[in-house]
Amino acid sequence: MTETGAPAGGSAPDDGTPPAPPRRRDAARSRELLVQAAMELFADRGFERTTTREIGERAGVDPALIARYFGSKMQLYLAAVRVEVGDAVPADLLDEDRLRGLLERFSRRGPGPSFQAAVLPGDNTEVQQAARTHLHERLVHPLCERFTDEQADRPQLRAELAAAAFAGVVLARSSGAFPELAEAEPEELLPMLHDLLAASRPAQSR
Repeated sequence: MTETGAPAGGSAPDDGTPPAPPRRRDAARSRELLVQAAMELFADRGFERTTTREIGERAGVDPALIARYFGSKMQLYLAAVRVEVGDAVPADLLDEDRLRGLLERFSRRGPGPSFQAAVLPGDNTEVQQAARTHLHERLVHPLCERFTDEQADRPQLRAELAAAAFAGVVLARSSGAFPELAEAEPEELLPMLHDLLAASRPAQSR
């Protein structure tokens, strides 16, 4: 089977000339189609309920290419998340628009597999390391830069503390262990969560 999913062979034309070889989609295009299909299916059905076969079918390529190009479904998920959020450096968690956007996103979709892989114990160290790198790039580093600019002592520790508090709230909301927290609307939760995270800043900067 080719990357397009078409059979390797083809029927000969009526004039008896040999069939043209099947056209093969280039690797970059196949990767792009897989990421786009993954974004759509993960958003619609979630990570666990989406199979690699379904991703391949939606993309129109052989599902085996997921392992070749990305290594695993989790790595494809991380690639899809990177495309969705873009390459721009995000605002930190103390920016209300950024915090609101994350709260609304996690309220709609739950914490997601990459978020869980980053903060919960797991057996796949490669996937976990990739997820943690992504978490630090998107949540910890922007906070650390803010605290460094504010000349706070231990800026990395403060940034990790705030990110850990945010992660704990996200996981607690999805677990059902804290029903009122789980039922709170993002707009209701936003000012309280912002105050909680702001407690990690130096007193003179609050």
